[in-house]
Amino acid sequence: MEHSYLFLKSLHIVGAILFLGNIIITGWWKFMADRTRDPRVIAFAQRQVTLTDFVFTGGGAALVLGAGLGNAVLHGMSFLVIRWLAWGLGLFIASGVIWATILIPIQIKQAHMARHFADKDAIPEGYWRLCRLWNIFGVIATILPLINIYWMVYKPS
Repeated sequence: MEHSYLFLKSLHIVGAILFLGNIIITGWWKFMADRTRDPRVIAFAQRQVTLTDFVFTGGGAALVLGAGLGNAVLHGMSFLVIRWLAWGLGLFIASGVIWATILIPIQIKQAHMARHFADKDAIPEGYWRLCRLWNIFGVIATILPLINIYWMVYKPS
């Protein structure tokens, strides 16, 4: 039983590294690409943001959720009663809702727009409006799982 706990805990940590690492690095690269105001650079970065979010953020989130809930269920920890697990799950879900309902749809719109302006000199104002929204909600969706580090490490009762 101890081996299953440690195995799932390891998968959970790998998932957290992939998830948090990608959302932080992707946000940075997108922010820096947008600062260039170069349509080709932005179009390339936008494609990569969408791709890496699907592979690494999505894959990391699946590992975090699957291994975390799996460990809780397998070892009789009620993730709705144990306060640190409930907070961790709640913050994770809140971040996921922001990603699914706001950030991913914006990224898809921006990627579509970027395909059209990649070989032009001008970037439409609509792209920049979406950037501002993506930046605001991206920061919120990143801070929430960072707070989870506190709940997962300190496990306050």
